[in-house]
Amino acid sequence: MHSTNVESRTMSKVLWRLIPFLIVLYVFNYLDRINVSIAKLTMSSDLGMDEAVFGRGFAIFFIGYFLFEVPSNAMLERFGARIWIARIMISWGVVSTAFVFTQGKWSFYGLRLLLGVAEAGFFPGIVLYLTYWVPARRRAHFGAIFMTSIAIAGMIGNPLSSAIIEGLKDAAQLKGWQWVFLLEGIPTIFLGISVFLFLRDKPAKASWLTQEERDWLTSTIEKEQEHTRGGHARHGFFDGMKNWRVWMLSAVYMSIMFGFYGINFWTPTIINDTMTREFAGVLNENAIRNYAGWLSALPFVAAIVGMVGISIVADRTGKRREVLICSATTGVIGLILASYTQTTVLTVAALSLAAVGIFGSLSPFWTLPSSFLAGSAAAAGIAFINSWGNLGGGYLGNEVMGQLKKYYTGRVERPYMYGLLIDAAVLALGVGLMLAVRVKKESAASEFKPTLDSKPDIAH
Repeated sequence: MHSTNVESRTMSKVLWRLIPFLIVLYVFNYLDRINVSIAKLTMSSDLGMDEAVFGRGFAIFFIGYFLFEVPSNAMLERFGARIWIARIMISWGVVSTAFVFTQGKWSFYGLRLLLGVAEAGFFPGIVLYLTYWVPARRRAHFGAIFMTSIAIAGMIGNPLSSAIIEGLKDAAQLKGWQWVFLLEGIPTIFLGISVFLFLRDKPAKASWLTQEERDWLTSTIEKEQEHTRGGHARHGFFDGMKNWRVWMLSAVYMSIMFGFYGINFWTPTIINDTMTREFAGVLNENAIRNYAGWLSALPFVAAIVGMVGISIVADRTGKRREVLICSATTGVIGLILASYTQTTVLTVAALSLAAVGIFGSLSPFWTLPSSFLAGSAAAAGIAFINSWGNLGGGYLGNEVMGQLKKYYTGRVERPYMYGLLIDAAVLALGVGLMLAVRVKKESAASEFKPTLDSKPDIAH
């Protein structure tokens, strides 16, 4: 009973101390990454850049991201989360603000590449950081609460960016889209400074925990890592990239990212196009763009609810693989429906279903790498999975969507239809891969034990 009380008290403190702050950081991470999806609605005409240019610009981000992801996590492991995450945020805030000076496609491409380099390592760094603070049996739930920041960014960011574009256009001789980058980039620099002042690298350094709480959390995490190290895998830095299960999870994550970025970057455009077809002659272009910005928040609201609910099921049942498969399958269905819907209401509903399934799969997915990787191998493996997944889904997925939308615009009624169907097909391949892999199950009761007797692991 005493151990249970210490656990409950400690984890409550960790939840309320770390997670809200990390959510704020990640909200700005995604604001600075996806605000271009709203800005493009006016940047395209101001700078003469078509859908293919934006699709390639979305995609180029992931080249820099891919090249620097693993080295960035190696630096985090060496210098500590507090210093390295602060460095990441300050540098990406500077680059994001510099989008104010975009003159055309080449400066756009260059800044997108630099933004990817600057942001590389942030998400896998946070995933790794949580393994230092959260026992495995609670990790899906904590991870899901943290990852709601992705949906929160979409929910807040799209309407906020629309309001900035409309409210500040031509203010101080700047276009509305320039104000978007300025007002959403500068706060990130100050948040980076706050990371250095607020975060602590490990529980042993947390003055806000009692000595008893620090000892319990430190020993619990250490026992879990010893249990993981006691398996067949080695845990040096490069071992994380040589493990066959890391490559398999990279392929699964790549499939998830195809659908993920289809929702994240293209939702405002899809809704705007649908409303233009449905309300042309009733609403003017500015009104449609404004309504589309607000309506594009709804899929992300649905995603927040879905992520938390799905993570609770994953933690209580211990069946992370099954939950992941069901959630991703829901995303496939939503993407297919969104490609065929004719009205704004049905389009928003289908995109919301897709968002629930795709976003909901993230938390159970990210519990898997730490079930067979520890130490430096975890730092490398998590970064490796994230970099390949984002390169495939983020680069290739956005490039395909942009090229298809450009080609079919004016040829078919819904030019984004084929891009969504490709996203659905690739996500379905990921579901098939997970169905083919046997995963050891974790009993629901094990989440209440001070140490794990079994953990979700991808078996040989």
